[in-house]
Amino acid sequence: MQNFGIIGGGAWGTALAQILRRAGRQVVLWAREAEVVDAVNRARENPLFLPGVKLEAGITATGSLVEASRADVILLVPPAQHLREIAKTLAPHLAKNTPIVICAKGIEEKTGALMSEAAAAVLPGANLAVLSGPTFAAEVAQGLPTAVTLAAADPELGKTLAEALGARGFRPYVSDDMIGAQVGGAVKNVMAIACGIVMGKHMGDNARAALITRGLAEMVRLARAKGGKQATLMGLSGLGDLVLTCTGPQSRNLSLGIALGEGRKLESILASRRSVAEGVSSSAACVALAKKLGIEMPISAAVEAILHQGADVDREIAALLARPFKPEAPGKT
Repeated sequence: MQNFGIIGGGAWGTALAQILRRAGRQVVLWAREAEVVDAVNRARENPLFLPGVKLEAGITATGSLVEASRADVILLVPPAQHLREIAKTLAPHLAKNTPIVICAKGIEEKTGALMSEAAAAVLPGANLAVLSGPTFAAEVAQGLPTAVTLAAADPELGKTLAEALGARGFRPYVSDDMIGAQVGGAVKNVMAIACGIVMGKHMGDNARAALITRGLAEMVRLARAKGGKQATLMGLSGLGDLVLTCTGPQSRNLSLGIALGEGRKLESILASRRSVAEGVSSSAACVALAKKLGIEMPISAAVEAILHQGADVDREIAALLARPFKPEAPGKT
């Protein structure tokens, strides 16, 4: 595993290219935007999505999926709602048994599919793995210490990928629970929007801590209903990513929630951004999936109502605070 094709030239895809190149791998980065391809190849920068970071020499950018597909390993890093479409376009060009590492975090809004389910539908028989965890792209690109979950159904594939992706400052921990890793990565974005609203409303750190904890319960509930393991959500791709995204000022979902809490309209917030806040689409997908599986996710439902139904923020907060008192029962959620 020496040659890597990275599909997605956003901040996270670029940061992964940086990590792999530092580890001595050959890296081709596919980007949809011609200006990203040009800037990476000409100036070793991605000012559109990862400004201020000088990229390692030897990272090659391309606008051709065919060129990027000629690799030992493919990392899929597009926005979650576009993963199925891009994987379908990529499929005819992939060599048989090429490992595919899903690095996008989200749930497909139209179908309720996890990213691995969406990929498997258009890449039948593919060797899939999932990379998730607490990862701000800028810190990863700068070489700051980071630990992640690398989940694969095949333990040998997971181990081999961890050796190929790992470096001194980038530590993959191997898991066999692809479902739990993906649920954690998707739902934490919804919870970050909720935490941002709490911060924008100046409701205090106690409220944010309570929301993170009850948000974790919702993540566990959904993962278990999908067949994932509760223990996974106590690790890097669950609790670790949740804490980072709900507290770190670099979080796009947290900052979106803060703006909502301060009274800004969603359309105005999204219009002022180039990057994607995955929690917006994932909130609707989470609520629909929870309903289908017969589980309660009240925080997710409140966020979805605010984002997609025009619900009043104060009214949704009041409704959450008026819910019946219940035993906490950690582990049973």
